Amino acid sequence: MAESTFDVVVIGGGPGGYVCAIRAAQLGFKVACVEKRGTLGGTCLNVGCIPSKALLAASEKFEEAAHGLAKFGIKVGGVELDLPGMQAHKDKVVKDNVTGIEFLFKKNKIAWLKGAGKITAANTVEVEGVGAITASKAIVIATGSDVTPLPGIAIDEKRVVSSTGALSLPEVPKHLVVIGGGVIGLELGSVWGRLGAKVTVVEYLDRVLPTMDNELSKQAQRIFAKQGMDFKLSTKVTGASVTGTGVSLTVEPAAGGAAQTIEADTVLVAIGRRPYTEGLGLETVGVELDRGRVKIDHHFQTNVPGIYAIGDVVEGPMLAHKAEEEGVALAEQLAGQKSHVNHDLVPGVVYTWPEVAAVGKTEEQLKAAGVAYKAGKFPFTANGRARAGGNTDGFVKILSDAATDQVLGVHMIGPNVSEMIGELVLAMEFSASAEDVARTCHAHPTLSEAVKEAALAVDGRPLHI
Repeated sequence: MAESTFDVVVIGGGPGGYVCAIRAAQLGFKVACVEKRGTLGGTCLNVGCIPSKALLAASEKFEEAAHGLAKFGIKVGGVELDLPGMQAHKDKVVKDNVTGIEFLFKKNKIAWLKGAGKITAANTVEVEGVGAITASKAIVIATGSDVTPLPGIAIDEKRVVSSTGALSLPEVPKHLVVIGGGVIGLELGSVWGRLGAKVTVVEYLDRVLPTMDNELSKQAQRIFAKQGMDFKLSTKVTGASVTGTGVSLTVEPAAGGAAQTIEADTVLVAIGRRPYTEGLGLETVGVELDRGRVKIDHHFQTNVPGIYAIGDVVEGPMLAHKAEEEGVALAEQLAGQKSHVNHDLVPGVVYTWPEVAAVGKTEEQLKAAGVAYKAGKFPFTANGRARAGGNTDGFVKILSDAATDQVLGVHMIGPNVSEMIGELVLAMEFSASAEDVARTCHAHPTLSEAVKEAALAVDGRPLHI
């Protein structure tokens, strides 16, 4: 390697890392990105967000072709699943995205150093197969996260799979058991359920999507149950035995009680993710951790001057867009700008169908904090565009301060709400009131009119219910 000194060295080529590298290069820094995977994009582009959305989109189309078009007066016969073809679609989407990042690196003159990186000093990274490189301005830890294992359950990526294995099953399981009723479990459960699997979700807590607004999670569970998902809530998994034909899973009530055995073809362990810091040499240079996450200040700097961290390895939701925002803010701060990230307004989305999206405070959080609030809700059953498209499940709910009317939280379940939540994030960034949203002209007929109506409902004056 001709160059061994850079201004900024980013360890990790996922959404946080590659975006940080690009923005730093745009600002005039000489940048290197250390990535041991054979492709850029990290978990998100390779075995996470992007391939799962490709399979979600494909399985939605299969479900619609097989069961959903008759109501529109379209008769389709002989719908067959071509699973290898669907997987090929997924793989092409992944390839197109990761090669796109390679193009952006070349365009911005970013050096991609292929190999595992280990920090050996406050300004030095040893790259496997490359050698020692120096960062004169900053080392950025952006190594992301890994699957959280379940004690006593061995993941072999054949019968017992993580989210990675669940993206590439060679056949549709007759019975898929998902351990974990969070975002990843429900999304991948939806994929294989649409393709013909019986799906059972085992969740330790008493509801699915436990971090979201209670009303939202209850509505989601009702809808998914109608789609065929079976739920075993307040249930813990105590063991798994792989047999010649599948997996025998032992479960019992979370509060204690009689054990039960569930027979499955495939088990998906989806209980969350944990920061990935293995092999980084953090203990060598003295970087402090807090409950497994890299400890940083408000400027993303660790306790070791010159070493920074962003994304899944630091506090906050493990979301690609959060990591990207942090990457941009850090790069701009290194250039002397005043960028920051409003971590209170990071939207969360579940890409099931219907979709689920939320930002800000839940009703439970507002009640616990003693905040007086008003709620306005509007159902998609009363939205003309939703009726026309045959997608009327769900609602939009807006929570505002009882005294000032400032929007404090928004919770949606329905068609395309992943695209609709951005309007409310923007409104909340500017401290908008529910009335501000209600008085904003929304095109008709659109799904987004449900947002306007929910804002009107905060003041008790919706027009269409």
